Amino acid sequence: MGQLVLAAKVTHVPSLMLSEQPGSPLRDARKAAVESLRELGRRAKERGVTSFVVFDTHWLSNFGYHVNANARHRGSFTSHEAPQMIQDLRYDLPGDTRLAEAIAGRAADAGLNVIAHQVASLGLEYGTIVPMHYMNPDGFAKVVSVASPLFTSFDESRILGEATRRAIDESEERVAVLASGSLSHRLWPNKKLGPEAWTSVASEFNRQVDLRVLELWQDRRYREFLDMLPDYATKCNGEGGMADTIMLFAALGWYDYRGTAEQLCDYFPSSGSGQINVEFHVEA
Repeated sequence: MGQLVLAAKVTHVPSLMLSEQPGSPLRDARKAAVESLRELGRRAKERGVTSFVVFDTHWLSNFGYHVNANARHRGSFTSHEAPQMIQDLRYDLPGDTRLAEAIAGRAADAGLNVIAHQVASLGLEYGTIVPMHYMNPDGFAKVVSVASPLFTSFDESRILGEATRRAIDESEERVAVLASGSLSHRLWPNKKLGPEAWTSVASEFNRQVDLRVLELWQDRRYREFLDMLPDYATKCNGEGGMADTIMLFAALGWYDYRGTAEQLCDYFPSSGSGQINVEFHVEA
């Protein structure tokens, strides 16, 4: 039987990569986020994680749910969105075809249309590549990336998260599940983009709601959070409709989840959005 041994909400902002450039003004501003991603990687290795499942809100699909089931993820990635921040970033990671296909299969059992793809030219998006750059740099664990559809429903994302957990439990893997995306995601308009935008939130309302969400997580008031999640995703401009967060909590057990939320870095803004790294501890 497989086991979920690590679960986390993680950031994937491209400014993390920009902060690594020599003399970058963002080095100090992103240091805690970078180190907390590395810490999650260390924890994953210590717990014997064999596969990462990444709910990627930067792999956005107009047509249904998709899972990258390639046996190997290999490529050189330049972001079409921010090529000045991420360019020629090479990755070479093992995939987990069996687990990817099992996720799609369990979702199909629940009536959801999900396709697992084995296509060599289907690369990873930076919502998966960036966290793996810090958490899994030597490819010690396999990687499954799951897309976030634009035209879907809250309930469908929950079904996919539940199906993912069933597939994990039925597998032979020790799995880490990552919700890769922002908290609030209202970005600054183009005319305001610049160095100052990298360290500010575009909406004070969004910032206040983000901070309230973090309080609810710290206090384990997950039922209240889940009941507000549909409005949170809509009113605070959720990235990919916050599908990653919906799927994460569904995999954790939804209302039945009682674990501790460990905030691993301070809440930080990026180009107007709100960002965080949080581990949601699961019982052994």
